[in-house]
Amino acid sequence: MTFIPAHVEKILENALVCSFTCIDGKGRPVTHPLLPLYERDSGNIYFTSSVLFSKKLEYIKRNPRVSALFSNRRFIMSDEFHVVLVQGDARVLEEDIHHGWEKLLPLWRKKEPYIDAYVKQRIALPLFWERSIIELAPRKLYVWNDGDMSKEPQIYVR
Repeated sequence: MTFIPAHVEKILENALVCSFTCIDGKGRPVTHPLLPLYERDSGNIYFTSSVLFSKKLEYIKRNPRVSALFSNRRFIMSDEFHVVLVQGDARVLEEDIHHGWEKLLPLWRKKEPYIDAYVKQRIALPLFWERSIIELAPRKLYVWNDGDMSKEPQIYVR
């Protein structure tokens, strides 16, 4: 059972992009736009990262405290909208960069049904498809209902 309320899960499940922030080697925040893949059963949010873009993976390994901001209405395919900031601990799963990420394909397919066409052509871009998984375990949520950031957020803590 997750501590994430249903109206927030709806945002996490329907967001096409979020702003994922980790801390670089000099202690500075670095933000990347990433496709979030929310798994309702575990309450975790997953991302994939090509080994071609591995700097963020190294940052996460050094400092697993990360955040993901869901704030752009254009990229949340839902009839309701809330701004959600997720703070949590991440870990990089890279035991099988060739096929391990494939377990996320059902979640990925829900958001981007055309992904299968790209996966079929992965021989053309082999390094792009060597992917690590970033697993974000939320520990604290800030939720601005209806996207109204002029009000104090609701806070949920694991």
